[in-house]
Amino acid sequence: MSIFSPVSLVIAAHLLAAMLAGGLIGLERSFHGRPAGFRTHALVCLASALLMTVTAFQSVWIPEADLELFRTDPTRMAQGIMTGIGFLGAGVIFKEGLNVRGLTTAASIWITAAIGILVGIGFYFPAALATLLVLITLSLFRWIEAKIPSHYYANNAITYQRDSAPSQADVKQFLGEHGFRLESVSYRIPEDSDLLEYRMTIRTSDLGNLTRLAEHLSKQPNVKHFEISLTGE
Repeated sequence: MSIFSPVSLVIAAHLLAAMLAGGLIGLERSFHGRPAGFRTHALVCLASALLMTVTAFQSVWIPEADLELFRTDPTRMAQGIMTGIGFLGAGVIFKEGLNVRGLTTAASIWITAAIGILVGIGFYFPAALATLLVLITLSLFRWIEAKIPSHYYANNAITYQRDSAPSQADVKQFLGEHGFRLESVSYRIPEDSDLLEYRMTIRTSDLGNLTRLAEHLSKQPNVKHFEISLTGE
């Protein structure tokens, strides 16, 4: 197969289009400081398209006489790609204190692979439409989320001196006074320690309450340590 043959040019177009689509999605992730950004998304989309060209152009690398015997099922290739990308997506989900982050980035990597599969088999229209919809979801929907009334959830850990620790009812009342609702709570007593730690999920409708809560806790003499983190993407 010549480098400048029609088939070679079509394959090159598929790969370049996949790299462009993945790069556009990755730029949005990089702009917001996510761990998997421009290069990662471009490579994921390119790799998916490259693997799908193996099945889309079987007649090029398998002799025509043996095509029926060695035919590769495109759906199996797509399934293998999406399964493998799932492990990559799991790698960008990480726990930061009590907070789990990276879920949206993992989803963007997964759908970027799906777009690469579409480009690899030449489905340019659904691939282009999907790329546009992903960009709208990641950017416009972020703006919409910021405008509509919503509840904000945060993980809150407060460590007290055990002999002066308040009861759960007192903690719930204290949080209520600062505009929070207690959704769940657990306790932990560090080994060989006289401390008591409350681990809670709290909810509020005003992000400013988080700052005010942190300022109040920092002034409490019986609070040895505290941590507040929004549940993130």
